[in-house]
Amino acid sequence: MPKPIKLNLKNYSDNFFEVNHKNGFLPKDSPLAVLPKKYIELQVLIDEMPIKKDDGTDGLLSKRGGIEEAVSNLSNLKHLVSEEEDVFLIQALFRAYSFLTSAYLLAPAHFNYIETKKYGKAHTVLPSQIAEPFVIVSEKLDVYPFIDYHYSYSLGNYIKIDKSKGYEWENLAMAAKFSGMDDERGFIMLHVDINQHSPELVGSILDYLKANEEKSVNLSLSKCLSAMKKINERRQVMWQASRWKHYNDFRVFIMGIKGNDEIFGDGVIYEGVSDKPVQYRGQTGAQDNIIPTADIFTGVIGYYPTNDLTKYLLDLRSYRPKCIQNFLSDIKDEMGDNRLFNNLKESENEEGFCLLLQILDEIYYFRNGHWQFVQKYIMANTKYAKATGGTPIISWIPNQITAVLNYMSDVIDLIPTGTQHLNKDSYLNSLNKKKDLLNKQLQLLHGDDYNADEVFSLNKKMNLNDD
Repeated sequence: MPKPIKLNLKNYSDNFFEVNHKNGFLPKDSPLAVLPKKYIELQVLIDEMPIKKDDGTDGLLSKRGGIEEAVSNLSNLKHLVSEEEDVFLIQALFRAYSFLTSAYLLAPAHFNYIETKKYGKAHTVLPSQIAEPFVIVSEKLDVYPFIDYHYSYSLGNYIKIDKSKGYEWENLAMAAKFSGMDDERGFIMLHVDINQHSPELVGSILDYLKANEEKSVNLSLSKCLSAMKKINERRQVMWQASRWKHYNDFRVFIMGIKGNDEIFGDGVIYEGVSDKPVQYRGQTGAQDNIIPTADIFTGVIGYYPTNDLTKYLLDLRSYRPKCIQNFLSDIKDEMGDNRLFNNLKESENEEGFCLLLQILDEIYYFRNGHWQFVQKYIMANTKYAKATGGTPIISWIPNQITAVLNYMSDVIDLIPTGTQHLNKDSYLNSLNKKKDLLNKQLQLLHGDDYNADEVFSLNKKMNLNDD
């Protein structure tokens, strides 16, 4: 049975995020939609920046040189931001400066893509009127001064259209945006949408750590399975929320410096901060916490291969808020690499193993769905072989899918053939089909001349399609 819980929930709060059974990974309250009047200059620039503004007219990013000219007239607000102490205001300032940073740096690459369908070179010097205040607010949050998933682009960027309704993406607007088009809203707000079920996921893990007998263990696993099913149901809505052909309307603006030397060269100099070029990873859905948490809790992390792709996955933890890093670290310490598996084995918990197999299956469907997004949203749209976070597109997710499938094989071996909790033969046949699908896709991807549509079509042919 699980050992007594040792987690200290106070370590998982920075007063903006507060990881628990109530909030999950969402902010403890809605982010500020607009900056206070004393920052009107900055707020106006953020509002004027998108390719399409809220009123339907063309914004600064619709014309070459537009954002550069606007930035040249921007005041340096470093003394003003240095006085701020309210974390919700600091987060809103971080969001504004991160959007402005990416828009300014990547505007040339954006226009080159429009003209040539290839990413061009970015600016490699960030003007001091952006760089200096941005670094100040970043230090207040204890994060890198670059656009991220939590405080800027996704989880800290939503506005509820109807405050009486939930977090479905249809009820969410973006506080800051690049394209200003509905496909961008659907793409990133769906990440907020799926996180509405993260409280149940976090709660199930906390329940497991407090469980002291088989019934309560299995109840916590049932709760985890329920959360993962709901998360996957909402994740699949991506196909309707954001049309894949329009991903490149905004993709370039969430590219990171690190891993994208074709765009940024040796890095970016933050003027007024340092003369040395710096490199930061870009915003990526891989910075979300749902699957890393599930991997740690279930033991998938123990099946990660030892390679550079796994190193990248672990490196992404440093791009999360410190309170979430603390949560993931403590869960890993509590669970070890195989605690759940070993506890179920020692107690001969047949139902628990069946629940674990089903949870792993949901992790697979999440990852394989993400893999299909990559095939259609990225591989079918561009031959640029790097994800926004700087990883090789065609190898990173398969790396993690392989880990899940290998673990599922070990779990299913310990489930009796005649179990009453699931159809073992059906799961075994499905597992073999999933392995076969991945192997065939990787064969097609061997070499540079792959056909993305052919890779994608295999999902449907093998009845494992997500759309």
